[in-house]
Amino acid sequence: MGMNETPTGERVHIGFFGRRNAGKSSVLNAVIGQELAVVSDVKGTTTDPVYKSMELLPLGPVTVIDTPGIDDEGELGTLRVRKSYQVLNKTDVAVIVVDSQAGFGEQEEKLLNRMQEKQIPCVLVFNKMDQKNAVCPEKIKDIPVLGVSARTKAGITELKETIAKAAKTEAVSKPLVSDLLDPSDFVILVVPIDKAAPKGRLILPQQQTIRDILEAGAVSIVVKDNELKNTLENIGKKPKLVITDSQAFGKVSKDTPEDILLTSFSILFARYKGELETMIAGVAALNKIRTGDKILICEGCTHHRQCGDIGTVKLPNWIRQFTKAEPEFTFTSGTEFPDDLTQYKLIIHCGGCMLNAKEMKYRIKCACDQNVPVANYGMTIAYIHGVLERSLKPFPQAAALLHS
Repeated sequence: MGMNETPTGERVHIGFFGRRNAGKSSVLNAVIGQELAVVSDVKGTTTDPVYKSMELLPLGPVTVIDTPGIDDEGELGTLRVRKSYQVLNKTDVAVIVVDSQAGFGEQEEKLLNRMQEKQIPCVLVFNKMDQKNAVCPEKIKDIPVLGVSARTKAGITELKETIAKAAKTEAVSKPLVSDLLDPSDFVILVVPIDKAAPKGRLILPQQQTIRDILEAGAVSIVVKDNELKNTLENIGKKPKLVITDSQAFGKVSKDTPEDILLTSFSILFARYKGELETMIAGVAALNKIRTGDKILICEGCTHHRQCGDIGTVKLPNWIRQFTKAEPEFTFTSGTEFPDDLTQYKLIIHCGGCMLNAKEMKYRIKCACDQNVPVANYGMTIAYIHGVLERSLKPFPQAAALLHS
């Protein structure tokens, strides 16, 4: 991702679905005006979901997703269909492409039912309307249907406008931290520089937080964890808020006077993506962890694991020290997320900055539906270091849940 690009997790995700050879890849290419998806008369050309982040007018920054055919066959075909359905978990707007000669069938109906269960806005498109015997109904299950031709581009402009209209109903702008600030306030961001830190740049949560502080007309000061105490003593003005990387919670809490609000990037993102209350309840499960219990630790992005990695090394060590037990740890990253969570006593997720809100909410709902407590990195580290209550003071309603 370029320095000035909208993060993937902040883009509207538009998924294109349909049977093999319905022309979904051709329709996608026509909509975005690029040859993103490989088009062929051979069934099953798209074998894995294909993602492309781009600007799509009149909508703006989006991620478009081309998926394998929902009618694929055989052992590999079944896996591909499963991948297509998994894409629904991160889809903000779905486009179902139907072959206007083959018509709306059992596979499309099953897919549409799943989308309606998940409350995903859906656009139904009958492609190949330039061919003989093409038929396009006005509605299916009270959903308007558009007739298009990916080959002649007929109806594509109307389709783009319809997608944009559906997407705008999903796009709700929420503040990350700006609602806690007044103009001219200043905030100190504590950013440890370790082996896992990207050379020459800040990680995404730090970038997004700085941007939101600027939106509030406030000022941010970025320091390393070993510079915080000296900065507070010499700055000459009391900061409104200190925001720390979770792994430095213990030291930062000691160095930050009690009359200054303190929280973490991870906790801010939990609130931003709508899971703060659920995770406050989930983190208490640490008190019940025993030797042999299974804990799932998830990261939404993929990166090269290094010595001292927070997810695979630091968190497990802190949990062992806190629980005085030897639990079993399972680690996942990127798009990996188990369907069956019942074997786990606790799920600990990263802040999810690389996942859109739709996918984070799906993962949290999966955990809740299977009665598995879930927390995130920041909440867990704050709880272990005894500073969770303090780190929630900027959010009084959420903090009250600790004593409910």
